[in-house]
Amino acid sequence: MNDIDQIIETLRGKQFRITPQRELIIRALADVDEDDHLTAEEIHKRVQVHTSAVNIATVYRTLDMLVEEGLVSRIDLGGDKEVFATVHHGMHMHLVCRQCGHVLDADAQVLRDVGQYLFSEYEFVADLEHISLFGICANCQQ
Repeated sequence: MNDIDQIIETLRGKQFRITPQRELIIRALADVDEDDHLTAEEIHKRVQVHTSAVNIATVYRTLDMLVEEGLVSRIDLGGDKEVFATVHHGMHMHLVCRQCGHVLDADAQVLRDVGQYLFSEYEFVADLEHISLFGICANCQQ
């Protein structure tokens, strides 16, 4: 089952209506390369190719709902910029370049040890399912 079908099936199971607008937004968000992350404005532009009946407010409301339901991750790039991606591969981290804003997905196995340490030392349960680390990407280092 692909991301689109999985998201739609999950929403239906939670009694959400799948309107044509919501489906277009989900398709625009999920129909990207695995490492791509889109802004709400980019999602809106992709939807506008199919219909002008979806405004940016609908995109934001749908994204908020998808994030709240745990189906989409919201990645804060700093400076009031955020991107969105489907949650398609468990625990992972986003590597965010401070210079160009490019976002890479990386395996977050190392975070399991961090989570265990935080719990054993501080009895703190960290939400490490989706975490962003900021730095400089390989292209910008050159």
